[in-house]
Amino acid sequence: MIFSGEVHPFRLPVPSLWLDVFQKVKALGFNCVSFYVDWALVEGKPGNYTAEGVFALEPFFEAASSAGLYLLARPGPYINAEASGGGFPGWLQRIKGRLRTTDPDYIAATQNYVSHVASTIAKAQITNGGPVILYQPENEYSGFCCGLTKPDGQYMQDVMDQARDAGIVVPFLSNDAGVNGYNAPGTGVGSVDIYGHDNYPLGFDCANPTVWPAGKLPTDYWQRHLQQSPTTPYSITEFQAGSFDPWGGPGFAKCGVLVNSEFERVFYKNDLSFSVKILNLYMTFGGTNWGNLGHAGGYTSYDYAAPIAEGRQVDREKYSQLKLIGNFVKVSSAYFDADPLHNSTTLYTNSADLIVTPVKGNTSATAFFILRHNNYTSQASTPYKLMLPTSAGNLSVPQLGGTLSLNGRDSKIHVTDYDINGTNVLYSTAEIFTWKDFGQKKVLLVYGGPGEHHEMSISSSSSPSLIEGPQAGLTLQSGSQAVIAWDTAPQRRIVQVDNLQIFILDRNSAYDYWVPELSSNGPTQDFSSQESTAASIIVKAGYLVRTAYSSGNALYLTADFNATTPIEVIGVPTAAKSLFVNGQCVQYTVGDTGDWSTDVAWTDPKLTLPTLNSLDWKFVDSLPEIQPAYDDSLWPAADHPTTNNTWRNLTTPTSLYSSDYGFHSGSFLYRGHFSAQGNESSIYLNTRGGTAYGHSVWLNQTFIGSWSGVSTENNTNVTYNLPQVQAGKPYVLTVLIDHMGYDENGAVGSDEIKTPRGILDYNLSGRDKSAITWKLTGNLGGEDYRDRARGPLNEGSMYAERQGWHLPNPPSENWESLNPLDGISQPGVGFFSTQFDLNIPQGWDVPLSFNFGNSTQPPSEFRVQLFVNGFQYGKYVNHIGPQTSFPVPPGVLNYQGSNWLALTLWAHQPGGAKLESFELENDTPVMSALEDVEFVGQSGYAQREGAY
Repeated sequence: MIFSGEVHPFRLPVPSLWLDVFQKVKALGFNCVSFYVDWALVEGKPGNYTAEGVFALEPFFEAASSAGLYLLARPGPYINAEASGGGFPGWLQRIKGRLRTTDPDYIAATQNYVSHVASTIAKAQITNGGPVILYQPENEYSGFCCGLTKPDGQYMQDVMDQARDAGIVVPFLSNDAGVNGYNAPGTGVGSVDIYGHDNYPLGFDCANPTVWPAGKLPTDYWQRHLQQSPTTPYSITEFQAGSFDPWGGPGFAKCGVLVNSEFERVFYKNDLSFSVKILNLYMTFGGTNWGNLGHAGGYTSYDYAAPIAEGRQVDREKYSQLKLIGNFVKVSSAYFDADPLHNSTTLYTNSADLIVTPVKGNTSATAFFILRHNNYTSQASTPYKLMLPTSAGNLSVPQLGGTLSLNGRDSKIHVTDYDINGTNVLYSTAEIFTWKDFGQKKVLLVYGGPGEHHEMSISSSSSPSLIEGPQAGLTLQSGSQAVIAWDTAPQRRIVQVDNLQIFILDRNSAYDYWVPELSSNGPTQDFSSQESTAASIIVKAGYLVRTAYSSGNALYLTADFNATTPIEVIGVPTAAKSLFVNGQCVQYTVGDTGDWSTDVAWTDPKLTLPTLNSLDWKFVDSLPEIQPAYDDSLWPAADHPTTNNTWRNLTTPTSLYSSDYGFHSGSFLYRGHFSAQGNESSIYLNTRGGTAYGHSVWLNQTFIGSWSGVSTENNTNVTYNLPQVQAGKPYVLTVLIDHMGYDENGAVGSDEIKTPRGILDYNLSGRDKSAITWKLTGNLGGEDYRDRARGPLNEGSMYAERQGWHLPNPPSENWESLNPLDGISQPGVGFFSTQFDLNIPQGWDVPLSFNFGNSTQPPSEFRVQLFVNGFQYGKYVNHIGPQTSFPVPPGVLNYQGSNWLALTLWAHQPGGAKLESFELENDTPVMSALEDVEFVGQSGYAQREGAY
């Protein structure tokens, strides 16, 4: 089985951290990672493909190989992914053809990107010794509108032919947004090799996180698989592992309640009941929408309430729960060729409130009985007995008395005739975490929920014996089979039957165990196989175990610790005599079972972080464009009389759509010149910047108003009163518009990415529209962007950004000293810059976040951009939210050296704006095996030629 987690390299722009994330995915028991490539980040200008530095894919492939993970490549061209434009570059607004169709100008526009990215991926295919085993052409090519009603096979074929022409030979896997059967094998032109689909059953209602709507649990996937693609492995290319959250949303903490460990137990085990053979969980690590790469519907954080947090922590219960499921599947080889049988509410239990789906191996006697509430939303605790067909006949379980129970929002996988390398587990009501055959002994780890009663039977006439733990609540019986019954308790028990040691755990205790494969290649891990799985050891070690390998007579573990932690190594290799943890030789004791025990001491590193409000902040006005002496002669003129944009016809004399002039990111600034006749009393503006955007308007130096934005609107129509103007005098309207990212393009035919940004329409009272001559700017150079290290979307239109002052070492010596907590006193944009040093001790992984205070009601209306060593790592909208905390990883931050911090503060209100508080804070320090992280923020300020 391919058990995969979704990870996007572009959402963590620190290549030396990719291995860290991969090792955490591998520790879940997974063998694969799925990844998107964001076209907009590597072809910011048509025909100019550049994937270097933080955008290079080769280090990502190397890290996957080092972690022993296969890769599912998903380069689009369309990816959706809550990325700006769904991964489409903004310049696609300028082509007339329909996107995601066979229209020649669209296909031609994709060719340069696909030929380059697919060629890069091709070099990393398994056939070339690399990790890539599958390739997904297109993404969610499933929704249609505007005259289109179904998929065009020729279009999908064109996308696949582009990839094949670039050297892709691995199988094509699809991702149908719904179980439609689109482009499945045998459907004709455009059919893929393996049909897959996605599903997000609980949706994204994080505002009501405890509500599981009726009818959302899939029940017919296996039957539909047999109808649609019976000759291929049943594949779910994306299954929900978290949730996105919109501007003004409830926040990812509530999303984490919606898709928590209970969700995993019910929904992932339900997926297993369909005998899924390729399962990819979206997202397993979400990361950050840094540098304006996100779509208009979401904010900077892309934490996604994923199992691995945005700051790369693995302390969420859902991570631990997922580890139990992933490792169970990994060691259950009978599942790999198993098929589901008919489910029932009567055949296998004595409770009609429960439903059981048997999944039976085709080449073994093993069966998996997946049990849940018939009403999957039930929060009742339901008692039951099982009626199980086994090799010893039909058995009523528990045999020794007592009652099983299923708590609300839970699910169980009971097994029968489960093979432990020659030892037969006749049945187990407790769930299996993992098992190993260490030669002289076998070890089986089982667990149950708090307070549950469980029973298992081993096909052996030997008497079971308790060799560790309390006797209370435990019953042992021998005869034709060995039967063990117990009440789940926090204290571990070990029961031995023949040479099998059964570790009986409660679920919370099971979270502390890890099953690293014993690498044959030092710290570089092997790709998972049945052989590497069999070579695993079991380690009890708390927070995280990354790798294990033997060299000579030494056993080496790499692990992370967030507290003083006892370590137990179960199944020590016979040749091992010494133990190294993170390179340090440690003393250990040998227990009665031959296992090694030691302790790792965690001591608080006593970090000293800078107090941001006491730093030496420098300030400069970042809206000099409203000053009388400002010269915009170098600005691009908005002089295009027509547009290729097909989403909206022009209603202005010349196009004011930002994309027509090559501006796609951050913000846009317009200057409209007119000579007054004296009767101009108001200006009407229709602007669009995406959900939660805002704009502000000045006439010469006079502020005339702002649309500060709300979480539900992506455009607005506003009429502003003008101050008295004098006939014959020149005036300039300055309009600053925030850009929150392009809309996604999910429905084929809608061309929603072409929804224009900027000024859509205007009317100066008493005047013809042609009375105003417009100029505009975005980031300096537009598609010829200046900062190649941080990519085409990292900068916007603000003066300080155009000058490059957000980069390290700006020319701030003669700037005014002013603190952002003092702020600015009038509407406009202030730019604040400072420098600080960090000295995080080596060997510690310390999650750091920049936190904005926001307790004033009603909140002040202002916007902030956070730049860390030149990377835009936060867009904070004080009056909309919800994000106030902005994690920034090592590598973007220099943990052992100098850092440059910059803020743009945009005040919408007449009284200006200031920060309530602004702090750099750390999460729990983790004593880590993480190796040195390479700093990616070295490129700093240099005076920009032609900057205006």
